[in-house]
Amino acid sequence: MDKTVKKEKNRKPAARRLVQLYAALLYNAHLKGFIDGHIYSGNVKALCVPGFNCYSCPAAVGSCPLGALQNALNAAGHTAPWYVLGMLTLFGVILGRTVCGWLCPVGLIQELLHKIPTPKIRKSRLTRMLSYLKYGVLAVFVILLPVWYGVKKGVILPAFCKYICPAGTLEGAVGLLQNPANSTSFYQLGALFTQKWVIMVAVGLACVFCYRSFCRFLCPLGAIYGFFNRFALTGVKVDPDRCNGCGQCVTHCPMDVKHVGGHECISCAQCVDACAQGAISFQCGKITLKGPETGRRADPEPVIRKRRKLGRIAWAAALAVLAFALVWFNLPEPVGNQPNAVSAVGTEAGCLLPDFSTELLSGEAFRLSDHRGQVVIINFWGTTCAPCIEELPYYEQLKQAHPDVEILAIHHRAGAKKAKDFLADKGWDHIDFALDSKEKGLFTLLNAADAMPQTIVVNPQGVVTYNAQTPLTCEKLETLYREAL
Repeated sequence: MDKTVKKEKNRKPAARRLVQLYAALLYNAHLKGFIDGHIYSGNVKALCVPGFNCYSCPAAVGSCPLGALQNALNAAGHTAPWYVLGMLTLFGVILGRTVCGWLCPVGLIQELLHKIPTPKIRKSRLTRMLSYLKYGVLAVFVILLPVWYGVKKGVILPAFCKYICPAGTLEGAVGLLQNPANSTSFYQLGALFTQKWVIMVAVGLACVFCYRSFCRFLCPLGAIYGFFNRFALTGVKVDPDRCNGCGQCVTHCPMDVKHVGGHECISCAQCVDACAQGAISFQCGKITLKGPETGRRADPEPVIRKRRKLGRIAWAAALAVLAFALVWFNLPEPVGNQPNAVSAVGTEAGCLLPDFSTELLSGEAFRLSDHRGQVVIINFWGTTCAPCIEELPYYEQLKQAHPDVEILAIHHRAGAKKAKDFLADKGWDHIDFALDSKEKGLFTLLNAADAMPQTIVVNPQGVVTYNAQTPLTCEKLETLYREAL
């Protein structure tokens, strides 16, 4: 291979790296989340991004399709998961596993880890067999367990996110806990977090020695997109008239592919450079994005100029979209657009809690000042938070034992639409439930964190006597009630 070809081979993958970096930044455009320690929960968060990116990352502006699928299957007893399945099908038909090779932040992290100079494990029959493991992970942790617990037991359990997901540990847990604003959330670092931390470190180390270990052996999202590879609009294609069956494409591919475009192919397009026959190209429909014809010195000068011009236009448009997203998600909202906005100082212990009002699920109105003279306990919870659900019966018991206490449970705006169905058969009739929303801004108003549960106790004079993020026992609630009196 002459020097010109080597330079061309080393240069072209840089475009893929730029696209990977671009996608990672676009998915995580809410950069101020790392500063204030809160995840973005606006309307855009309901949309799924194509790649693997944790919903709980402070910078994430969209939902992870895998997490959304688990939550949708978890609620299968109430609603059909058509939206999430439709989004996954759309991404799959258009992109297939091109998402893995070009648009997945976790894939980018794996490739950067693999660049660390160490002896590398080459693919073999063993790695090819292990590549089927992710289909078992998909079946058990993404489909069977969420459906079983959702339909049979009425418990919210996104099993893959809870027990395995290294992206959730790194982007979600570490991303939030590194901020001092969430220092009271360290109670969550129990055995489960330790288990997930070990999994994350093990996966990271594996990626150093073995190319894209998580992507090849464990990622259920890659398994889903792999089903679409055969007929996806975008991907690497082989010209049978030029192919001589030498197998160099499969040999040079770092993934466990049996043939170009198979279910393990991430369309990274390295095989385009490896093919001496010029039989492989990377295409989107009839448009050749990279192939034996593109970039050849034999192309007419007008063709080369047109291709370069179109490339510059595409990158300019993409950078304009990214710039708009960075501005949109990081500019502070005007005070006039934040109803009920007040100073967060009033939520600390020893301060007078700011007055606020909201509509309850029962249809009645709640105003804090109407309960002056009573102990008021405000609980922040969500249906996807297991500790939240475990402690709600304790609030019900406290209310039954002390009818004079007022208990308000505010559901996080994320998943709030499903909260009413979830509460329908629980029998927690003595608790007043309310739903937060972007318009209400109750979590923001009361300086509540996205890491739940969180409880605020207010004495009869309206002064905060307790405010912490930690699950409570029945005995602890009784103690807090008496201290507030």
